[in-house]
Amino acid sequence: MSLANWLISLMWVGLTCYVLLGGADFGGGFWDLVAGRAARGARQRWLVEESIGPVWEANHVWLIFVIVLCWSAFPAVFASVTSTMYIPLTLVALGIIARGAAFAFRKASTEFGLQRLFGAAFAASSVLTPFFLGAVAGGIASERVPIGIAKGDLVTSWWNPTSVFAGVLAVVVCAYLAAVYLCADARRAQAPDLVRGFRHRAIGSAVVAGALALGGIAVLHADAPALFAGLTSTGLPLVILSIVAGLGSMALLFMDRYVLARGSAAVAVTALLWGWAAAQYPLLLPPDTTIDAAAANPAVLRVVLVSTIVGALLLIPSLAWLFMLFQHSPAASEPPRR
Repeated sequence: MSLANWLISLMWVGLTCYVLLGGADFGGGFWDLVAGRAARGARQRWLVEESIGPVWEANHVWLIFVIVLCWSAFPAVFASVTSTMYIPLTLVALGIIARGAAFAFRKASTEFGLQRLFGAAFAASSVLTPFFLGAVAGGIASERVPIGIAKGDLVTSWWNPTSVFAGVLAVVVCAYLAAVYLCADARRAQAPDLVRGFRHRAIGSAVVAGALALGGIAVLHADAPALFAGLTSTGLPLVILSIVAGLGSMALLFMDRYVLARGSAAVAVTALLWGWAAAQYPLLLPPDTTIDAAAANPAVLRVVLVSTIVGALLLIPSLAWLFMLFQHSPAASEPPRR
């Protein structure tokens, strides 16, 4: 396997980690948005804050890793995507900034009006940010980002049937992951009412995601035929694995096996993401920009690969330790009364 293929594989691993971890954080914001009025949604919002508070900043490391790796190893692709997609990517950046600031300020605020304002900003940006990230992915997958500086249309490249479908699917998948993860966190917090509530939300969002994916078949067939062909041939085994794992997570939720349900949900989302990669391999920017053709100079690729390996040896144990401490620590505060 070429250096370029090694690096694109590592980039996809980083993207997978961001979807599974950062995506669940965005999903927590979705459930914060629909939790209801202050008194009714207080316990649900408390659990969301307790779950994502220690790790939400760390999870954005994966997005930074993907951006830096693409910029270093595939500069032409980075320039093409960021110049053509600068509108949704700017909105993504603003959404991430607004979300983080609002999350921190809401916790520090004592006035009810400010708490509501910051809470609304946190929740809204948690929904809009994954939508625009999905829209960017949909534009790339549907061949709307040609190689070159701003060669694609600045609006239709991300506002089209495939992008809208991918954006909505991204929001639903984030909500599904968050609900599944929060079931185990609610049990750890000894809050059975929250366990039941998030189990229902997890199953419901899984059904919505499945229905949306089935409906998306028609969208892809009409708007992105090359992607549709890849998903129904090369990527088909991974698509089937995603379906089986998704059904498995629902079964595990019914059996109250929440830790195993987390793993099954993660497999379902990972298989879907890698199914996309398999469907368009070896293209990086469809319809004709291959991974090897878009790669930087081999000397640069070697340096980037070595730097990535050294960085991973330092970063991954630290992140693993953070999550282990977090998952085995008691809640930092008491849940509000029902």
